Amino acid sequence: MADKVRVSLHPLVQHKLALLRSELTEPKKFRELVREIAQLLFYEASEDLPLAPLTVQTPLGSAQGYEVAERVGVIPILRAGLGMSEAIIDILPTVHVWHLGLYRDHETLQPVTYYNKLPKEPDIDLSIVVDPMLATGGSAVAAVDILKAWGARRIKFLGLIAAPEGVRALSHAHPDVPIHLAAIDSHLDERGYIVPGLGDAGDRQFGTG
Repeated sequence: MADKVRVSLHPLVQHKLALLRSELTEPKKFRELVREIAQLLFYEASEDLPLAPLTVQTPLGSAQGYEVAERVGVIPILRAGLGMSEAIIDILPTVHVWHLGLYRDHETLQPVTYYNKLPKEPDIDLSIVVDPMLATGGSAVAAVDILKAWGARRIKFLGLIAAPEGVRALSHAHPDVPIHLAAIDSHLDERGYIVPGLGDAGDRQFGTG
């Protein structure tokens, strides 16, 4: 399962991650950093996308090129995943975006589904679940459960920071799902927050909490 977990070592990812963690980073800058890191991680996670030949006309003649030959869908876990999905749309405007609303019950730490906007039949080849924090792993596991029941065949998870507990939970429940991250931190505290983490990613993006 370890070969399915990829933590980016790219210098730009690590530089921006340090700024993202800082408690001095205000919501506007925080959102910008989430977007920038998400784009860098998506760049790495999409390196195996298949291509099809494409001929284009330049001002000086025809040129052989390529286009992405797979239908990609991005599934943000509301609400914190929104900033990451918007970043991916900027890179690959043809992606489909389907929202899943999941929140963690603060008493049980279990995921609760409150919103599901998936169409009746799968219309994508690759599903990318995005959520900044992989803490207990409950929401990520639930999201993948929903996608597999829907009929999704190829799924990846894209997050910013994970706890070892979350990585283990997702890897155990869905060993076929690659996990792409910027960092794996020390542990979860008694409230289920990642330590040292960055706090609540949703609150910090949207200036709430």
